[in-house]
Amino acid sequence: MEDILASIKKVIAEEKELRAAAPLPPTGSDDADDDVLELDDPVVVREPVAPPLDLGPPLASEQAVDSSRQRLAELQEVAATAPPLPPVVNPFETMIRDMIRPMLKDWLDANLPEIVDDHVRREIGRITGTPL
Repeated sequence: MEDILASIKKVIAEEKELRAAAPLPPTGSDDADDDVLELDDPVVVREPVAPPLDLGPPLASEQAVDSSRQRLAELQEVAATAPPLPPVVNPFETMIRDMIRPMLKDWLDANLPEIVDDHVRREIGRITGTPL
């Protein structure tokens, strides 16, 4: 639940940033020496300048966004402070599992060694090229 709320908040914040950000002026000069990297020069990472995106009008009004943000924050608070729910237990499933467990154990005890032995024999035969 918290991940979903954080994701929603992130999307809203990114949209606000995109709308508020103005395109950066291109950096660089005509000097040819700028293309040479000297070992004692500090490394400057420049991000490429992308053309501004035309996002059009906002999808939701500020009032709707603020109201939604408040309600989601309220939900996040309740989710963070509420005790975890007990696991859902299906009594029928529990009863069937308890009944099948001894039968499955008996079947595995009787058949598993033979099944494994058969598969190991076939695999050894496949690897060595000789049927066993």
